[in-house]
Amino acid sequence: MRKISLILLALCFMMITTACKQNANAPSKTTASNAASGNAAKSELVVAIPADIGTIDPAVTMDNSSWKIIYPTYERLVDYDGATTNIKPGLAKKWTVSKDGKTWTFTLEKGHKFADGTEVDAKAVKESFERTLKIKNGPAGIFSMVSKITADNPTTVTFTLSENFPPFLSTLATNYGNIVSPKVMEYEKNGDMGQNYLANHTMGSGPYQLESWKKGDSIKLSLNPHSKVKPAFKSVVFKIVGDSSVQRLQLEKGEVDIAEGIPVDQIKDVKSIRNVRLVQKPSLVTDYVYINTSKGNAALQNKKVRQALNEAIDYDALIDAVQLGYATKTRGPVPEGVWGHDNSVKQYKHNVKHAKTLLKEAGVKNLSLDLLYSDNKTWWKTEALTIQSNLADIGVKVNLKSVAYATSRDMIDKGDFDLALGVWSPDFGDPYGIMNYWYDSKNFGLAGNRAFYKNSKVDRLLKEAATNNSKQERTALYKQIQDIVMDDAPYILLYQKDYILPMSKDVKGFVYNPMLDGIYNLADMSK
Repeated sequence: MRKISLILLALCFMMITTACKQNANAPSKTTASNAASGNAAKSELVVAIPADIGTIDPAVTMDNSSWKIIYPTYERLVDYDGATTNIKPGLAKKWTVSKDGKTWTFTLEKGHKFADGTEVDAKAVKESFERTLKIKNGPAGIFSMVSKITADNPTTVTFTLSENFPPFLSTLATNYGNIVSPKVMEYEKNGDMGQNYLANHTMGSGPYQLESWKKGDSIKLSLNPHSKVKPAFKSVVFKIVGDSSVQRLQLEKGEVDIAEGIPVDQIKDVKSIRNVRLVQKPSLVTDYVYINTSKGNAALQNKKVRQALNEAIDYDALIDAVQLGYATKTRGPVPEGVWGHDNSVKQYKHNVKHAKTLLKEAGVKNLSLDLLYSDNKTWWKTEALTIQSNLADIGVKVNLKSVAYATSRDMIDKGDFDLALGVWSPDFGDPYGIMNYWYDSKNFGLAGNRAFYKNSKVDRLLKEAATNNSKQERTALYKQIQDIVMDDAPYILLYQKDYILPMSKDVKGFVYNPMLDGIYNLADMSK
C-alpha cells in the first residue's frame, strides 16, 4: 500500500511539473488582456464634445453639433470631394441637367442599403425629400425651388425646379440632403412624420448608425451592417465633457482622441502635449463689419468714406487681439475654400495716412458713428474696442452700442445702425451663398444685404450669375462683381476664423472640409 502511494505521489508530481512548464510558455493573462485592449482602442474613436446635442432628424435640425452625428449615419445623392467644395458622386453615380436648368435627373448606384436592410431606391429618395418639404422646418427652405420629384424607375429620380438654380447640386451635398428610410413613417405619431422618433434615432444608409445616446454623458455610433463602406473604426463615441481643462487632461492621457471644446487661450498649452497635433485651417466663417450705406449716417453714402474706414483697420493686430492669431485675413467676399474665391481682388491694408486723405477728399470732418454689436459672440466686445481705437487714429469717433442678440437682429433688419459687427458662413459651397445674399438689393436686412447696398450693375450681374449653368461663366461673372463691390466697400472684411482642432497624433486620415465644419469623415479615418 505504501508502494502504491509513492507511485501515485510521483505521478502527481510529474503532472504538476508538466503543467507548470506549459503555463510558463503560454501568454500571460496580462499580455493577452493588453493586446485585446490595444485592438479595441484602435477600433474605436473617442471625441470629446463640450455639450449635448439637440434633435438629429435631418429634416428638422440646422445645427452643426447635430450634423456630426447625422452626416456619417446617412448618405446623400452627392458629396463634397475631400477638402474642396467640388461635388462627387454619392448615392447617385451620375446626373444630368436640362438646358434651362430646371430638370435634374439622377441615376442611383445599386447596392446601397439602409441600416434596416431595405434598398435605397428612387422611391426612397423621393419620399425622403418630400418628407423634408412637408415638415416645413429650416432645411425645407433650402429646397423651396423644388416643385416636383418623380421616381421614374427604381434607379432614376428626377427633380423639377420652379426656376433655374445653379447651386442646386451643392445643396444636395449638405446635411439637408440626407436620405431617410421610408420606414420612418412606421414611427409616425399624431401626424409628426416620425419626427419624435428621429429626434434620437437614425434611419440612414451611412456607414454608421446610432447605437446609444446617454443624455449628458455620451453618444455612441456603431457600424451599419448593410453599408457598402467598411470603416476601420467599429465604433465612435462622442463623450460630453463640458470643462475644457478636463478635455485637455483627457487628451493628454489618451482617454480621448479628439477634443473639440478647447478655447484659443488654452491652445498654447495643448501644443506642448507630446502626442497631440493641432489641425488649423481657414474656415468659411467670415467676421466682418456692416457699413450702412443708405440708412445710416449720411457720410457713409460716400464711397471714399467707406474706403477710409477699411484702410483704418490694423487687420493683423486685430486678429492677434481678438483671435490670438488663429484667423486668416479675408481676401474678397468669396472666402478661401469656396470656388470663385479670387486672390487677386482688391485688398484693403492698414494705411492711416491714406485713410485720412480719403476723408479729406470726401469733405468729411469730425465724423461720429455708432457701432452696434451683441452678446452673441464672446469676442465681439474686444473686436469692437479694437475697431474703436483704429478709427480714432483717423479722427473718427466710434460710440459702442452693445445690445441683446435679439435686439441687434431687429435693429439690423430695420437698418437702425451706422456700423454693426456680424459673421457669415455659406449654407452650401457656391459663391451664390455669399454674393447674392450680401450684395443683391432685393435682400436688404437680415436676408443678407445688411449694408443696405444698392448698385444696379451689380444687381444685373448677380442675376446673370444666379441663372447661368456654366461654372466657367459664373466664375467670370462673380470675379467682375467682386472687383466692383470691393471698390464700393459696403463692408469691412476682417478675417476668416480658423478651424482649430486638437487631435491625437495616432489618428490618421482626417480631412477638414470647410463646408462640413464639425463633421468628421469617419469612414476614411483610422488609428
